[in-house]
Amino acid sequence: MNAGTRFRHFAGIDWSGAVGERQKGIRVALCAAGHAAPTLVRPDHVWSRADVLGWLLDGLPPETLVGLDLGIALPFFDCGAYFPEWRDTPPDARALWALVDHVCADDPHLSASSFVDHPDAARHLRRHGGRTGDLFPPGRGRWRIAEYAQAALGLHPVSNLNLVGAAQVGKSSLTGMRMLHQLGGRLPVWPVDADPGHGSLLVEIYTSLAAREAGARAGRSKLREIASLNQALATFDSAPVAGSGAIDDHASDALLSAAWLRIAARRQALWHPETLTTEVARIEGWTFGAP
Repeated sequence: MNAGTRFRHFAGIDWSGAVGERQKGIRVALCAAGHAAPTLVRPDHVWSRADVLGWLLDGLPPETLVGLDLGIALPFFDCGAYFPEWRDTPPDARALWALVDHVCADDPHLSASSFVDHPDAARHLRRHGGRTGDLFPPGRGRWRIAEYAQAALGLHPVSNLNLVGAAQVGKSSLTGMRMLHQLGGRLPVWPVDADPGHGSLLVEIYTSLAAREAGARAGRSKLREIASLNQALATFDSAPVAGSGAIDDHASDALLSAAWLRIAARRQALWHPETLTTEVARIEGWTFGAP
């Protein structure tokens, strides 16, 4: 069976790294194979990160491709390490997830404040209040190989070591790494884990990639009207969602991502990016959909 053709369900998750237990920025959407409209999972529920972890472990429909909007690893190959000059810098993505979860063991709600403030980690981070670590390079910061592939598509990735600004995904990535570690291997994470060829699979996504493919202009990737969302869904051969009027962009990101995964999963080239080697997969991971 070709990669991506076995999936019967597709989930898009808009994640949040914000402080606190429940986050209005977390939304989960699901669609089945075919053309039916994606729907929000528990649409009236304010999700916690622990809720999402529980759903992935116990509530996921069979054969689901899950897209999670965050960075599953940090830059490594530009410097030969995630954290140069830190003795405990880990060797690969799974060890990185374990380190973040260990440092943050006492942080509630899968938050990552302890890692952000860890003296060795903080040297590599751009934090709020003008606190930029001495090993965070000037300008845009460090990128993974996947971020360079995103930029080649005309997207505007932000370093996962940057925790400042509306476009940052650093806090989401760190909290997401705690969840990935706590999945305990029960849900494979591509491409850190090889696709086993059966069951469900989790991939990193970039919601702007789906929006751009649906025709959104640069800088206009957030869809805040149901009419605009349905116009985008139509480009993915999806039935429209019900209703009219406004929709929050976290919900529209999740819904559009689920529908995009349904068509993108069948594109064999997306499972074999040009610069994705076995070593890159194990250490830096990848963004599904980047060439």
